[in-house]
Amino acid sequence: MTAQHTYPASRFTGAARPYGGGDPYADYRTADFPFTRLTDLADRRLGAGVVAANDEFFAERENLLLPGRAVFDPEHFGHKGKIMDGWETRRRRGSSAGHPWPTAEDHDWALIRLGAPGVVHGIVVDTAHFRGNHPQAVSVEGASLPGSPGPEELLSGEVRWTTLVPRAPVGGHAANGFAVTADRRFTHLRLSQHPDGGIARLRVYGEVVPDPVWLEALGTFDVVALENGGRVEDASDRFYSPPANTIRPGRSRRMDDGWETRRRRDQGHDWIRYRLAGQAEIRALEIDTAYLKGNSAGWASVSVRDSEDGAADGQGGDGRGSGESGWREILPRTRLQPDTDHRFVLPVPAIGTHARVDIFPDGGISRLRLFGSLTEQGSAALTARHRELGG
Repeated sequence: MTAQHTYPASRFTGAARPYGGGDPYADYRTADFPFTRLTDLADRRLGAGVVAANDEFFAERENLLLPGRAVFDPEHFGHKGKIMDGWETRRRRGSSAGHPWPTAEDHDWALIRLGAPGVVHGIVVDTAHFRGNHPQAVSVEGASLPGSPGPEELLSGEVRWTTLVPRAPVGGHAANGFAVTADRRFTHLRLSQHPDGGIARLRVYGEVVPDPVWLEALGTFDVVALENGGRVEDASDRFYSPPANTIRPGRSRRMDDGWETRRRRDQGHDWIRYRLAGQAEIRALEIDTAYLKGNSAGWASVSVRDSEDGAADGQGGDGRGSGESGWREILPRTRLQPDTDHRFVLPVPAIGTHARVDIFPDGGISRLRLFGSLTEQGSAALTARHRELGG
């Protein structure tokens, strides 16, 4: 069963002050939510999408999942009014002149397909730049469905929806964070705003739980990829860009779509430690330095560790561990070229649950790919977890 996580949630109430010029983020309200270190399951780059919404009069629903923070142009207006970088619905009205206000049950909704199904541990409903036009409250529900259901199937009465975030007040121009404790695997979400208004971004943080039947059918796949259940556990440096970029889908398209560290002024080196989709047999690997030209790593090595309990124990003080504590080098320190995809076939397959890439002395790589397949033990463990989580 997945370990339970408890995270603090911050609450922001009321509208922010009207925009007064200058940096629009100067009065933006936010907090440190520890769950944001997990994978964003609703990342558009993982294949997430907003499949339907009941209203998007002022701003399109697709903006909800755009990477990067929302932008604001105070002079940008269109035929329907102010153009906002988010999802914004029209103002709701009551049923008559005698009762012009919306009812307590009135709300707008959007259906989201997660890019990678998994267990949700935290949600951020970001109302950046929505100051007096944000919703009064939001709620979020999750469901798990096979295949690729359309809006009609998702809206049918046959779908079982689980409340992840009960109706809760939110503030305007703020990152509204909510911890989630539902220990189940979800494929879709229903975001509701009460009674109407605008939301800039939706982020859904958690752990990827892949379909073991799909991975078995693939045979050989990237056992460290985010979409297949791999994840970053730790890294020596996150100064310029996050280490999780190295296991995102596709090739890097620009310099900040990889992992780059600050310049070292000592005799050390940088590293990332990963947890694989499960115990796997690795047969080939790639290290890509695409778009890293004057700042790519000079050399790199790759090691694996097989830990049956799923924890990379015996680590050294730097978090990497050492060769004496179970790490086995499968690619010795190798010279890297800038802006190049390096491919290596291993002379002997390597079995492990964790991997580590060490770069020397600093710099960056854009992607790491570890190609192989789950062992019988790894497949059995993933199948059991998938079943426990209602998959």
